[in-house]
Amino acid sequence: MGRYVLRRLVQSVPLLLGISVIVFAILKAVPGGPLALYESTPGITDEDIRRLEHSFGLDQPLPVQYVTWLGKFVTGDWGYSLVQHQPVLSLILERLPNTLYLMGTVFVAVLILAIPIGTITAVRQYSLLDHAVTGATFAFLSTPTFWLGLLLIIVFGLDLRWLPLGGMATAGLPFDLGDRIRHLILPATTIALVQLGARVRYLRASMLETIGLDYMRTARAKGLAESAIVIRHALKNAAIPLVTIIALDIPELFIGALVTEQIFGWPGIGRLFWDAATRTDYPILMAVLAVSSALVILGNLIADVAYGYLDPRIRYA
Repeated sequence: MGRYVLRRLVQSVPLLLGISVIVFAILKAVPGGPLALYESTPGITDEDIRRLEHSFGLDQPLPVQYVTWLGKFVTGDWGYSLVQHQPVLSLILERLPNTLYLMGTVFVAVLILAIPIGTITAVRQYSLLDHAVTGATFAFLSTPTFWLGLLLIIVFGLDLRWLPLGGMATAGLPFDLGDRIRHLILPATTIALVQLGARVRYLRASMLETIGLDYMRTARAKGLAESAIVIRHALKNAAIPLVTIIALDIPELFIGALVTEQIFGWPGIGRLFWDAATRTDYPILMAVLAVSSALVILGNLIADVAYGYLDPRIRYA
């Protein structure tokens, strides 16, 4: 297993380089650019624009710009925001705890709810509970995140006035855990409801397939309790598709939820990325995309390793 993991890590290096080249080229091909804000400023001259291009290194050939960015990035220098004029790494580290707070809560809550709900609906297939859960999961999967978020704001924030409309804490008040939790409920619920529907559907389908296999009938014939059969035998093998989805969720712990953070004014990396995208702030975009790409590869590797634990028949050379 150790050799397999090491080989996968080595193979990921050229893949990450290829991704960074493609992303860098696409961002540079986007019309406008960060200097578009300065070009519309009254009184600015072409000479001023040229001076800004030179100070930001935008007048260099694209290969030179990429190599310069890559050399600094791998040494921990992620550059300066062209719009906010602050180190990109400090901006990300400032927002990262907020995103981990939101997405970590969603990650744990969805996992705690999806496993029992998916298992019970599979065991009680075609029951009233199964039909109700199936209808609800399809509804959540079909609901756009921005629409669901706005609906929750209208109902619980404006009409009932139970929860704050947005932000992470009440302005001007000292730290209060209850206040933080109240601000967390709406954005976390918005993301969790959509994700929960997908996780329950995946696990239910996998459980239904696993329950009908021969070794499950053999376990029942040996007289094992139904709960032990479902939890110890069926769930462990049926969890493989769910592990794949969970592993691919790892990048979301870093990049957050772009739409939800924007709707609720949550000061996370998702909102930082959104603002950078609207202003074509290359250093921030490149840093977030590079790290998220690395996390996607890491998530796939974690999923492959988890397969070997869940299914002893899987072996890696």
